[in-house]
Amino acid sequence: MNAPAERAVAAAAAASAGPMPHVMNTYGRLPLALSHGRGCWVWDTQGKRYLDGLGGIAVNTLGHAHPKLVPALQDQVAKLMHSSNYYEVPLQEQLASKLCELSGLNSVFFCSTGLEANECALKIARKYGHDKGIERPEIIVYEKAFHGRSIATLSATGNAKVQKGFEPLVEGFVRVPLNDIAALRETARRRPNVVAVFLETIQGEGGINPSRWDYLRELRALCDEMGWLLMLDEVQCGIGRTGKWFAHQWAGVVPDVMPLAKGLGSGVPIGAVVTGPRAMNVLGPGNHGTTFGGNPLAMRAGVETLRIMEEDGVMANAADVGAHLKAALERELGGLPGVTEIRGAGLMLGIELARPCGVILSRAAEAGLMLSVTADSVIRLVPPLIITRDEADQIVAILAPIVRQFLQETAGGTP
Repeated sequence: MNAPAERAVAAAAAASAGPMPHVMNTYGRLPLALSHGRGCWVWDTQGKRYLDGLGGIAVNTLGHAHPKLVPALQDQVAKLMHSSNYYEVPLQEQLASKLCELSGLNSVFFCSTGLEANECALKIARKYGHDKGIERPEIIVYEKAFHGRSIATLSATGNAKVQKGFEPLVEGFVRVPLNDIAALRETARRRPNVVAVFLETIQGEGGINPSRWDYLRELRALCDEMGWLLMLDEVQCGIGRTGKWFAHQWAGVVPDVMPLAKGLGSGVPIGAVVTGPRAMNVLGPGNHGTTFGGNPLAMRAGVETLRIMEEDGVMANAADVGAHLKAALERELGGLPGVTEIRGAGLMLGIELARPCGVILSRAAEAGLMLSVTADSVIRLVPPLIITRDEADQIVAILAPIVRQFLQETAGGTP
């Protein structure tokens, strides 16, 4: 067959198979595209307005087009967006100093995502174990945890659905239930190669499941007793979301390793791993690295986010409006048949229903509210931390009727 004929056959085959996809089909997207935003509101390309109860999944700390953040980022774009970690990056030192001041920790590694931050934490734990002479170090992880979708973080994650099809998983993880100190002590007795405990202070994707503050205190004491690293994943619950800079501060504990990301850059991709004395010198030159991590644009976004949060009292607002929103949700939905629990802290809230409720995602969008459904049956609300009480009331006014209708429709069982 000659070349023109081959091209004709290929074209006909492609046409019969339908249009060629350009973006890989890895997300179950709703049929809407956003155009722009202002504060806690966004507009789609058709001009419809939505109240943002999702905050880019706990990313848009300062909402959209913040009048202090935008000019700062414009200024940085005009100066320098990227250099390389071959050279010093002064903004890294500035942001690292601030994170250490806020956390009580000592050193920071910068990357670009929460997954990368968690990968770094896992590498720290393994190297820490090897440095102690443990050839096959193990890390305790948790049921319902979510730490990312790389092979290692997927293995640390406690969700069989997202792991399926990617076996064999990485070895070296020991899984325990959350908030069960007896199970942890039994694991300590049976597994001499454990070197670290790795958990989300508040599980996000797993359904907004908080660690109890007394459990974290017992966990800190056990890690000290055993010589383990306490590694607290604050990727989703950190950066003021619960009303303190980091959720574990409610328990009065200090971790050895703390991955951060999401809200630290208010929308600019950024990740960080903050370490204390026990972990700060585990990694040295050549042990870890990144191309984009710590670039000047991301660092400026982090510096300005924290500065604006302090200047504008954003963290106090998260605590106040979060408590107001939770109370309103409990008033409107608490006690209804089919509502299992309303839980969370600050502006990280989950409404667990007694059955899968994924349809609420699209119904809320149709009504002008953005949110998510996680762990199949938990409605997740993680709005920008600048949200007002009035906007919180509007969330409830939109969401409560949708939940009630869903519960009435499905009263006889799973839809």
